[in-house]
Amino acid sequence: MRISRTAPWAAGLAAAALFLIPANATAGQQRTAAPHAATAAVAATSVDTYYAAAEGKTGAALKTALHDIIKNQSKVTYDGVWNALKVTDQDPANPNNVILVYSGRSQAKNTNGGGVNDWNREHVWAKSHGDFGTVTGPGTDLHHLRPEDVTVNSTRGNKDFDMGGSPVAEAPGSYTDADSFEPRDAVKGDVARMLLYMAVRYDGGDGFPDLEMNDQVNNGTAPLFGRLSLLKQWNQMDPPDAFEQRRNQVIYDTYQHNRNPFIDHPEWVNSIW
Repeated sequence: MRISRTAPWAAGLAAAALFLIPANATAGQQRTAAPHAATAAVAATSVDTYYAAAEGKTGAALKTALHDIIKNQSKVTYDGVWNALKVTDQDPANPNNVILVYSGRSQAKNTNGGGVNDWNREHVWAKSHGDFGTVTGPGTDLHHLRPEDVTVNSTRGNKDFDMGGSPVAEAPGSYTDADSFEPRDAVKGDVARMLLYMAVRYDGGDGFPDLEMNDQVNNGTAPLFGRLSLLKQWNQMDPPDAFEQRRNQVIYDTYQHNRNPFIDHPEWVNSIW
């Protein structure tokens, strides 16, 4: 299990670092080098400008302000997700591969599909939780879509997230039982921030369900996801690493032109929930 940063999250430092992810950053790796001061100042200003309307807000007001910011996005088709994931989740150590989110395995980009050992498009916010399917919008939002082994994707199904269960054979460090799935430690925070992004981005105002968090499992087809109290712990235990920050930046620069605010400002999770 990774240990969270000992210093408090500082919005300016987090924002500045976001634009300075090394090319060889690996999934689960913490950033150690301090950015050059002048470049960091420019980067911090850019991200601060993006979130300017949210500054000084907390609670419901912060959630509303962030929604109004991140709802302004370009959309990707479900077919387009295949190629996008080959860029957003590229293995920094091997440009021909992607990193599978729960398995942690580096796998050839060209093995995407429906076969047993292929990788496919995992909806971290399961599409049945709100019944949005693969329609352009929540069904194709790259901020919660990740590559995963077909078999592991099926094992996870539409389960909520919680602790415990039996080991998942092709996803070392992950566990599952009848109504929940526990991802490996290195992506617990990633999972939490993806779900929390979805709960802010989709509020029922643009023809899609109002996605919300709760503190239970076995939510079925309700537009709800849990377990919130545990996801908040995961956000703190596993802060954004270089791989996750780079991914957020690529989605912003190349595809959707919106950001996951909880990667830029993990401290906002406790401000809202």
